[in-house]
Parts: sequence; C-alpha cells; structure tokens
Amino acid sequence: MKQKNRRDEIIEVASSLFYDKGFNAISMRDIAAAMDIKAASLYNHIKSKQEILAEIILEVAKEFTAGMESVVVANSSAIEKIEKVIELHIDITVNYSEALAALNNDWMHLEGEDLKSFIKMRDDYEENFRDIIKQGIAANEIKPNHPEVILFSILSSLRTLYIWNQKRGKIDVNILKKDMVSVLINGIA
Repeated sequence: MKQKNRRDEIIEVASSLFYDKGFNAISMRDIAAAMDIKAASLYNHIKSKQEILAEIILEVAKEFTAGMESVVVANSSAIEKIEKVIELHIDITVNYSEALAALNNDWMHLEGEDLKSFIKMRDDYEENFRDIIKQGIAANEIKPNHPEVILFSILSSLRTLYIWNQKRGKIDVNILKKDMVSVLINGIA
C-alpha cells in the first residue's frame, strides 16, 4: 500500500473540510489548523486552495470518465450498460463520498483550464449516457420516454446518493447496487 505524502494528506484533510463546511467557508489557515501545522507550511506542498479543489474534483471526474469509457465500448445491451453506469456511480460514491460532494457542490469554483476540463468531462459523460438511453429506446429495451427525463431521473438519484448514504448509515454496497439497479431500471411497480 502506497504511503501518503504530505500533499496527499493536505488534499484529504481539505476534502473533509470542504465536505463539512463547503469550499468557500474554508481557508488555507483552516486546513493548516486541522493538520496542526502553520499555514505557510502548506505552501511548500500546494500552491492554493484552488489547486486542492481542482485535484479533488478532477480526480473523481476522471474516475467517472474512465468508467463510462469502459461501459461505452462494452459489447452489452443498453440495459446492461445502464446497470454498469449505476454500479459505477455507487462505487465512486462509496470510495470518494467527500470528493463527490465537492464535485457536485463546488465545481463552479474551479477556474480556467480546470473548469473547462471538468465541464468537458461532465458533458461528454452525460452525452454518452444519453446515447446509451437512446440506443435502448431504439432497440425497444427501454420504454419510449423522453431520453432527457430518463437521464435526469437516474442522474438525480445517483448524484445525491452520497448524502443519503451518509445519513442512512451506509448500506452494504452489494445490496445498494442490486436494489438501486432494480428500482432505477424497473421502477417500483
């Protein structure tokens, strides 16, 4: 197992603080205080709070991008691909819940190329998901509902899963996958 370096520790502590209070409410001094070091020491490892935010968000966005890329190229039905996308969201939620909160709540604080990169990854991800839904409708695997409504319904549930999962005491990931796939694909009736 790779040992964390000081930079990784700073990012981990900042991620937790951003999760608890939000990006705007946290300063570099707050991060330093949480680590019991002087604020000036942070700058030996990281340039700015903005750099920390970008690292947190872009790492998670890259996880989503890589996961979606593997789903898109899979020789599977649209329903099987949607199941894999739901499972991908659940895995990322379980493994990166604090970072996912930053991605959902603080992405708009990214700047310059980091913001452009994030928006492109997010837009490409949604477009790939939309295409899978349209393929499923065309193949009569999915009811002919509006693709945007289907996309919104699934992503709304998945994007807020980290909040619900923390609040509910973290349900077993295998049960979560099985039941969420069932509910999001088959409905409740």
